[in-house]
Amino acid sequence: MRKFIVRLLIVILVLSGSVGYAIVNCSTSASSCTIASLTAQVGNSTLSYSQVGDGRSILLLHGLFASKEQWNTIMCRLSEVGYQAIAPDLPGYGNSNGFILRDYALENQTTLLHELMEKLGIKSFDLAGSSMGGAIAWLYAQRYPNQVRSLAFIGSPLGIVDWANSVTEAIFQGINPFIPITKEQFALEISLLFFTPPTIPDSVIAEKVNDYITRNRDYQQVWDIINLYDDILCQGVPTQFPTFIIWGKEDKIYDISGANRLQECIVGARAIQLPKAGHLLLMENADEVAAKYVRFLQTARGR
Repeated sequence: MRKFIVRLLIVILVLSGSVGYAIVNCSTSASSCTIASLTAQVGNSTLSYSQVGDGRSILLLHGLFASKEQWNTIMCRLSEVGYQAIAPDLPGYGNSNGFILRDYALENQTTLLHELMEKLGIKSFDLAGSSMGGAIAWLYAQRYPNQVRSLAFIGSPLGIVDWANSVTEAIFQGINPFIPITKEQFALEISLLFFTPPTIPDSVIAEKVNDYITRNRDYQQVWDIINLYDDILCQGVPTQFPTFIIWGKEDKIYDISGANRLQECIVGARAIQLPKAGHLLLMENADEVAAKYVRFLQTARGR
């Protein structure tokens, strides 16, 4: 029964994309928590973010074409052990709106997130990112090192190794697996993101594919921008704070070999290679990842 609940939660979160929630209930067989969905004005635009818990703050950043809801389970786990978890819809994604194309540049994402944390009055926090969010987290730590207590890559990040063979093979066939325009291409995307792909209703797949078709030019423009950052993580000043890396051994987006390279670039980083795990660790392996991340936070030196 527990496995069924976890799989159902994954499907819900996969499909949440641009769907907003006033309150999101994150429940498991062991506990539940209530996640508030809030907004803040950032410049002339509106940034949506989730928040739960009290205590030491942790900022969680999602990946490309994703949304804050992917962090729900991990947010609940963090709140249960005394942390305040904050997960924004990154500028231009999910329910965050009013942003222009230039805002998708990762440096500009960093600036906008800094403005958010200033508005929230949070001067020091732990920072974690998934996939593209990992690259943004790195840039934030480089630009505002006095704010960041620790850095974590939850799943393989953009910016350390090239796309895995499974992705490049699709691209050579004329398919962008992250912008699927047929039911078959959508199935390919899901198979690349998960170790055990969830079953998604045909009606919902059709709705998502139609969105990719209708807004194809927008998605392509964002894709082009993000691909400018394929080697960013070994650049800049070495980190001066504790760093945690957890990478799925069966990741089909970025090969597991990237974990060793990332650890070489960040001296002293703690790295875990998670067996039988794919790219979206924050969803498919949320409980296990949260437990390992909390242990890291508890042993990392304070700032």
